[in-house]
Amino acid sequence: MVLYVIMAIIAYLIGSISFSVLISKKMAGFDVREKGSGNAGSTNVLRTVGKKAAAITLVCDVLKGVVAVLIAVIIGKIAKNVSPAILVETAAVFVVLGHTFPIFFEFKGGKGVATSLGIALLINWKIGLICLVFALLLMALTRMVSLGSISASVLFAVLTIFIRDSYIVDFESSFIIFGFLLAAFVVFNHRTNLQRILSGTENKLSFKKKEENNTTEENSKVEKEDESENK
Repeated sequence: MVLYVIMAIIAYLIGSISFSVLISKKMAGFDVREKGSGNAGSTNVLRTVGKKAAAITLVCDVLKGVVAVLIAVIIGKIAKNVSPAILVETAAVFVVLGHTFPIFFEFKGGKGVATSLGIALLINWKIGLICLVFALLLMALTRMVSLGSISASVLFAVLTIFIRDSYIVDFESSFIIFGFLLAAFVVFNHRTNLQRILSGTENKLSFKKKEENNTTEENSKVEKEDESENK
């Protein structure tokens, strides 16, 4: 039990490193949470800072999930009387919790999508890759990052029921529970986006230079819509 608690703390602290805030302050001189949607994620960094900053943020957030799971795998191989699967699941859940509610940044973080991607790809590369391709296709067709993120998280949960191979540790039925727990958390974090998707008012990405340099009006609208959203 002690090792699970230690792993949870380590993962949470790793998740609490908000790269979007650090990078936006370094590259643009402001806290990304004060702009756009107010969300500390790579999508908001893209809208408010630019492509380079967003790409760096995305990679760093993905790596948070990867590092947390790798530590859990290493501990699981060394320690005795622990379940490697539950140790990995504990790390995965708490690194996403840290990303969403970072202790170092006033508990105002992102929605956990990029970190969940890193987790999915490492825990089961086959499921992770399927979800990534599915999300990218959906985003390309709809230009809605939120729709791709929500759909991919649900797909991840469903695939854990049918795919029992290619896990980083031996498969246990707890992975299915973990899959649905992770999906529920991602969907919950996107609840306001989901409402806008259903009403047809969700914001869409554009990579046109003109729109990148003139986002004040759109960001103002997003700020109002996301005022009550869980950051």
